[in-house]
Amino acid sequence: MSETAEKLFRNTCEFVAGAANFDAIPPSRRPEIAIAGRSNVGKSSLINALTHRKSLARVSQNPGATKQINFFELGDTLILADLPGYGYARISKSLAEEWQTLIFSYLRGRPNLRRVIHLIDARRGIMPTDVEAMDLLDEAAVSYLVVLTKIDKLSPKERQQTLAEVGAGVARRTAAYPDVLATSSETGEGLEALREHIAALAAS
Repeated sequence: MSETAEKLFRNTCEFVAGAANFDAIPPSRRPEIAIAGRSNVGKSSLINALTHRKSLARVSQNPGATKQINFFELGDTLILADLPGYGYARISKSLAEEWQTLIFSYLRGRPNLRRVIHLIDARRGIMPTDVEAMDLLDEAAVSYLVVLTKIDKLSPKERQQTLAEVGAGVARRTAAYPDVLATSSETGEGLEALREHIAALAAS
């Protein structure tokens, strides 16, 4: 890992704000990276692993528990925005629509947003709700990188097949970054590559 990326992710990382509606979103002052994905895809675990913390982002046993955008400041360099998870069946349709409105408003109104890290569970591949989320990102014309989580749960053959299938799905997307990264918060696989990716965006 480069010295720049190492230094960035060894910075102090602190929770700075939570926003359940657009008016509560704090001003955009630094380069920002948003992290999106289905409920239980491992967003909180990934944020904790990336920042070398154990409990910066709360890991919930209840899918759909995060109902707001949570903002974390990494040193004085970067903001990480943890977007509410989507696709949990027990969440009411009206609340899901509220979340979608909040996220779309955030995506369209965030001038310092460098990229969305869109997490996909490697065990499940791209699901219909993931397709809907990518449609939303394409519509908002926001660049996003697809990152597979829990890659350690797959066999080598399953891993190769999943990477090929997800890569083919991403290739058809107008706002998607062409590469797909595979990560594991448990083993640390792929985290250095993701840190490098984010560090380069923070410096741009």
